[in-house]
Amino acid sequence: MQAQVLITPIVQVLNFQLPSHLQKRNVPFLTRDLMISFICKYLDIDLSWKDVMLTGACVSLNAWKKYKKWVSSDNIPQKFRSKSFQPKLGPFNEAAYLETKHILDEKISPLLADDKIIAQLPQAFLVSCENDPLCNDTLLYKKHLEDQGVPVTWYHVEDGFHGCMVLFDKQPFSFPCSRNILNAIINYMKSISS
Repeated sequence: MQAQVLITPIVQVLNFQLPSHLQKRNVPFLTRDLMISFICKYLDIDLSWKDVMLTGACVSLNAWKKYKKWVSSDNIPQKFRSKSFQPKLGPFNEAAYLETKHILDEKISPLLADDKIIAQLPQAFLVSCENDPLCNDTLLYKKHLEDQGVPVTWYHVEDGFHGCMVLFDKQPFSFPCSRNILNAIINYMKSISS
């Protein structure tokens, strides 16, 4: 049996105006600034483009229209959005687009993959954490998978945060959420192998 298990994944680097990116911008271990710095370094994007990427100004209006059905905050349940949530997209910056256009590649942003590709993926176990800037990325990926008929098991950790999983055996820094995530993954793997 094949399955994909994704723990607090980053599945798109197009929309940093999602509610969790804005509302959880200063949580410990993965602040928004640290996250965008890691992304820029990983994708070999000059750090001078960070602010342009955060406002979405490096994405053309045509690209926003094309990918809206997958990256729009409208696809996120109201429970995960505050009433005061207001995304603020910046004006298109062509120079930034030319430097960062590879963020639209589905190998970098798998959420942007065509529906036909998504429909061929194996069942998924997705973990999201309440105190994680990437929480909404997981919810968007979940919706894209489900919309294409891919079975999804979703485990949301109310007291979890990005990176908590790596602390599951690091006493005294282990948190109950770490062990809970590990147990949920083990139980899922057992359930699909039997």
